[in-house]
Amino acid sequence: QVQLVESGGGLVQAGGSLRLSCAASGIIVSFATMGWYRQTPGNQRELGATITRGGSTKYADSVKGRFTISRDNAKNTVYLQMNSLKPEDTAVYYCYAEGFRDYWGQGTQVTVSS
Repeated sequence: QVQLVESGGGLVQAGGSLRLSCAASGIIVSFATMGWYRQTPGNQRELGATITRGGSTKYADSVKGRFTISRDNAKNTVYLQMNSLKPEDTAVYYCYAEGFRDYWGQGTQVTVSS
């Protein structure tokens, strides 16, 4: 059974930083494409960043240069370092894993105040 547990969300002022963590079980993060998506009320879930099993990363244009996705294979955890946060980054952030099917975490709220 695959479980993805996010943590690290919270309230931060514009210009600040947060690091989100996604602890995975039932799936090996280094063998899967992992990612972070975000969603605001009334809108579809959108890509934030992904990292492939080979280590290639991809970012949405809106976060490029500010967010960094990484993984710790020993901890089987994926991270999203978010710097220079803007109020428009406010959303629920979801961890994603591509395995036999798509897996999602429960989400963590990030709120950026202006």
